[in-house]
Amino acid sequence: MFSSSLGIAFTLAVAIAALTLSFLSYFSDAPQEHLLLAAGFAFFFALVILTLVLEFLIFNEITQIYDALAKIQNKDLKKIAKKTSKTSLFPLRKINRSINDYVRAKNKEIETLQKNETFRKEFIADISHELKTPIFTAQGYIHTLLDGALDDQNVRYKFLTSAAKNLNTLEKLVQDILTLNKIESGMVKFQFEMVELKEVITEAMEQLEHKAEQGKVTVRFEVNREESYQASADRDKISHAVQNLISNAIKYNHPGGEVKISLKKNKKSVTVEVADNGKGIP
Repeated sequence: MFSSSLGIAFTLAVAIAALTLSFLSYFSDAPQEHLLLAAGFAFFFALVILTLVLEFLIFNEITQIYDALAKIQNKDLKKIAKKTSKTSLFPLRKINRSINDYVRAKNKEIETLQKNETFRKEFIADISHELKTPIFTAQGYIHTLLDGALDDQNVRYKFLTSAAKNLNTLEKLVQDILTLNKIESGMVKFQFEMVELKEVITEAMEQLEHKAEQGKVTVRFEVNREESYQASADRDKISHAVQNLISNAIKYNHPGGEVKISLKKNKKSVTVEVADNGKGIP
């Protein structure tokens, strides 16, 4: 780019020197060698000034614009300059800044999409694993009943109750998938009502009982049974939140570990605490 700016500056400097010589020859009676010397000085200073102006105020900024456009074309958006030169001409600086702002916004959008894609893949992998447990467990109970356990009323009631719990868990997992779809489409709506959080936590513990047994994790619920812990919330969504907290506390625990759930009533709110002694989540 420097050779281009130098070539243009040289051409313009020659033109300026020629104009200077013509002007002085017409209006001055100075000797020819003085006129040539003046034209030489005009050429030299014009060449220096024009080279600096073209290189640092115009071509340098144009080069950055071309580089930014090339990076956009090659989808290499992470190396776009955050600031433009303050010495460049305002129109070029404004164009360059607009391109950089666009690229940074697009790069942020791409990073968000990549994170969402990673989250989606992890969610699908987790949900696929979680779906197996209630399906196989419910199948086991039902097939056992069909194989001859129907005649025993106690066994029948126990197995059907357990199968129903696992099918409820299966329904919750399907609802999780539907909720994720609603979140991505921006269609999540809340229906607030007075919810008894003791019941919400107890239901979540029952649904995760099998998971806790598999992981050999003890889940304890510390609460005043006589006290009411009502709060204004969307029951389904607060149930999901509590279930996710307890599920993660079990999942990222160690065999023989413990999960402690507690409720604390404040003046204007109720606090749900889920603590575990596992390895934790980074």
